[in-house]
Formats: sequence, C-alpha cells, structure tokens
Amino acid sequence: MVGPLPQWCDDTCSVCPAQELGPGKFDVVARPARELAYRPEVGWRVGPDGTAVCVHPYRVGMPPGRYASASTPVPSMEANSALPAPSAEALELPAHVDDLEGWLVAVLRTADSDEIFGAVARAERQAGERFAPGAVVTALRRVLSRELARR
Repeated sequence: MVGPLPQWCDDTCSVCPAQELGPGKFDVVARPARELAYRPEVGWRVGPDGTAVCVHPYRVGMPPGRYASASTPVPSMEANSALPAPSAEALELPAHVDDLEGWLVAVLRTADSDEIFGAVARAERQAGERFAPGAVVTALRRVLSRELARR
C-alpha cells in the first residue's frame, strides 16, 4: 500500500499519521504517552527515534507493532477483520484534549448496544469536567457520527 486507507479519514484522529501515510509507514502503540506528544511541525505524533506513531490501535484497526521502525509485517487490513479492542488504559479520561476523540471511541466501543445512550451521557459529563464544553461537543459530533453508524 502506498497511501492511507480510505476509511482512515473518518476512523482515525485528525492528527494521526494514518491520515497521510499508508500501512507500514508508521508504528502503532497501545496508548498515548508523554514521549509521544503531538508535534505540530510534523503534523502527527512521533516516537523518540522520529518514527510516525499512531496511539489508538482500535481506531486505525491494527494491533500495536513497530511497522515502520522495525519492518514488522502489517496484518491483514480486510474489511471483515476484527478491530483490536480498546485497552483498559484507553478507557481512562485523557489529560490532553488531543486524545479526547480516542477516549470517546474507546468508551463507545466497549458499551453494550442497550447501554450506548447512557455511555454517551456519562462520557459527556466526565469529559466536561476536564475540557471546555465546545471541545467536548466537537469531539462528540465527530465520533458519534462514525461510531453510531458502525453499530
């Protein structure tokens, strides 16, 4: 693959290297970390070695792996393959607004269908305790439009 997969435009964060790079051109790690902070001058997160990094495997649809930095083979990217499940750490409210969408996706993907509306209400309330209302609404709009259609 040369470029990003078509679904990555909607499925990944706006600052994810998957928005511009194809499978195997970036690493995937289990969760955000301080040493993987977003670098505006680059346009995405990078590891200490300068490799582009996605921090939400359940959004990009690939398990954690050193695909770019160590040439780990890229797993099957077929539409019917199962997405990685969000980790317990992904369900912790993030410290930075850049990670809010990823957290919302994790919350929604772990909620049972009959609990989805309660999960949205709890997530909105919890996020509103840490982030500005406008940021929460923007993240919810982007995430809900895609995640509810996925169900």
